[in-house]
Amino acid sequence: MKPLALAAATAAFLAGAAQANDYAPAMQAFLDAQVRSWAQDPVLVSAIAAQNARTGGLAQSEIDALDQAWQSEVGSGATPTIDPVMQNAAADFLRARVSESGGMITEVFAFDARGLNVAASGVTSDYWQGDEEKYSETYPVGADAVHFSEVEFDESTQTFQGQISLTITDPATGDAIGAMTVGVNAEALM
Repeated sequence: MKPLALAAATAAFLAGAAQANDYAPAMQAFLDAQVRSWAQDPVLVSAIAAQNARTGGLAQSEIDALDQAWQSEVGSGATPTIDPVMQNAAADFLRARVSESGGMITEVFAFDARGLNVAASGVTSDYWQGDEEKYSETYPVGADAVHFSEVEFDESTQTFQGQISLTITDPATGDAIGAMTVGVNAEALM
């Protein structure tokens, strides 16, 4: 089969399967086997808690302005809004998890109680996740909440991926403090 035809056939298959989210059992298995062991790492928990202290009092207009600033910086030379999210110990930790996955994980990003990015393995298309299901189906729902997206083509990673999002809790209290999204290469879920 020619490469272009194979790519088209793969895309058609993945699109059809994604409609029914046939990947949910595989995503649950991946979450349990690969992600849960590091999702509560102290470097993530402390980074989220520290950012909650800084962003807890922001008005929605301030969040919107930060999100617009982030989006305007994507792909540009000056990135003062993006840099703090990409250049911290938690982001280094997330990049290590992507690297260790051997191509199974395409991206990982953690966000605070307001849905603002705290750390990311790569630049996301926006800063505020608070208007998306990866946030609304996790952090506000509580400590054990998990959301599995449909498998879709992701522009930022240039792969077909499913996203596993889960609430991050403070291990000392069990309280929800934020959430994390893990992009998983769809081929790894087959």
